[in-house]
Amino acid sequence: MKIVYAGTPDFAVLPLQKIIEAGFEVAGVITQTDKPQGRKGILTPPPVKTYALSQGIPVLQPQKIRDEIEAVRALGGDIMVTCAYGQILTQSVLDSFEKGIWNIHAGLLPAYRGASPIQSCIINGERETGVSIMKTELGLDCGDILLVQKTPVTETETYGELSSRLSEIGAELIVEGLKRLQTGEYTLTPQGETGANTVRKIDKEQAKIDFSKTAKSIVDLVRGMNPAPVAYAVAGDLKLNIYRAETVTPTAEEEENAVCGQVLSDRPKRGLIVKCADGAVRLVEVQAAGGKRMSGGDLLNGRKVQKGQVFVC
Repeated sequence: MKIVYAGTPDFAVLPLQKIIEAGFEVAGVITQTDKPQGRKGILTPPPVKTYALSQGIPVLQPQKIRDEIEAVRALGGDIMVTCAYGQILTQSVLDSFEKGIWNIHAGLLPAYRGASPIQSCIINGERETGVSIMKTELGLDCGDILLVQKTPVTETETYGELSSRLSEIGAELIVEGLKRLQTGEYTLTPQGETGANTVRKIDKEQAKIDFSKTAKSIVDLVRGMNPAPVAYAVAGDLKLNIYRAETVTPTAEEEENAVCGQVLSDRPKRGLIVKCADGAVRLVEVQAAGGKRMSGGDLLNGRKVQKGQVFVC
């Protein structure tokens, strides 16, 4: 069984590695084109490309995969595995693989279809997520399920941390799935539409903190935006990136007459505490524009933020 693997970011590297280590033949890898990175705009290959080339595997980087069907078919694969590839597959692509196309989806289906299942489940305060191995159909993440493995989400886990764990789970799960597909000893479970939901790609505007929300929802937003695109708050000319936050109970004196978004403490040891809808949040790890990451207490100590200052809600 010859496999063509389509994936792009770091998340997709470990599943490819585990497929190779399990002894499956990878006929080729398809990934996104090299993109400019950093302030200097240096053209940088996707992580999956870098790994594939290190293993001597042919790599295709079509601008649009639907326009290069013959090159895809020329790889000689009879099954495709996709993992965070980043392009929509057309019917002509689906028809190119006799044994189908199987996707490693980092979320539970049908509740978390779409582009941001990891971030969205954290932002929504979920305490459970998982990885689904799904047969790809024309609709968005609507195909039958081959395998699912669930895992708890901790109260402090960030997008980056959960993503790493789900990549490990997905790597083990796809190897098991390929073994079953190879032997033909498997069953598929239709998703159904009950509880179906599509989560869109996260953009920077969604990362802005609204302190008129509850403390828990703010903490969950910060977790879901770390390490990218990073939650932020604005007070006058100050833009503050927030990497970690926690709920805190303000004192009666701190909370008296305070408005949402107002800095409640001027004591560095107490930390940078901001009023929200049902109490307050402590901004544990922050970064002012042009500065380095530091504790909220250190930011107060440096007088960049002062008690009474108000972040825009």
